[in-house]
Amino acid sequence: MTHERPEDFTKKVGEILRKLRKDKAFTLEELADLTGVSKLTLGKIERGEANPSLTIIWKIANGLRIPISSLMVESQEVTLLKKSGNSVMSENQSLKLEPVFTTQVQGSIESHKGYLQPDSIYEAEAHQLGVKEYITVMEGEVVVRVGEEEYQLERFDSIKFNADQPHAYMNHSGETAILHFVMIYSL
Repeated sequence: MTHERPEDFTKKVGEILRKLRKDKAFTLEELADLTGVSKLTLGKIERGEANPSLTIIWKIANGLRIPISSLMVESQEVTLLKKSGNSVMSENQSLKLEPVFTTQVQGSIESHKGYLQPDSIYEAEAHQLGVKEYITVMEGEVVVRVGEEEYQLERFDSIKFNADQPHAYMNHSGETAILHFVMIYSL
């Protein structure tokens, strides 16, 4: 799914969310209860009237127990993603995430490009039980906090951890850090 304008992306996310909700036979109220996202916000997203933040997309995906990229990328036989793909921004504007691919094999595997802004912190809530994250720093330096432990990563360093606990990404430099995320969702 490639869109030149952000409003096209917002509209497509809404269409995908509505289809997923209807396929699962949920009302907006049931989906709100399941995700912790208000019925009003969900309705606006479905109608393409609201551009959801990364935090909201995570809440919806966790509530539906699906990879976040399922809300942002349509299923296709062959997918070519150019470097200026679709993205979603965190509420505090610290992390921009671009979906790359999602694969269904005994669970789901998805990958993303992440752009962690200079002098910023992105705090992630716990993901679904059993989710594992693999992160490689492609540019810059990042500190990853998992639980109470912090890990310093430099260019091309990688880390793997259970993401079903709170974690954070910190960029203490004056340059944008580029990350490659792989997330594995168990069945």
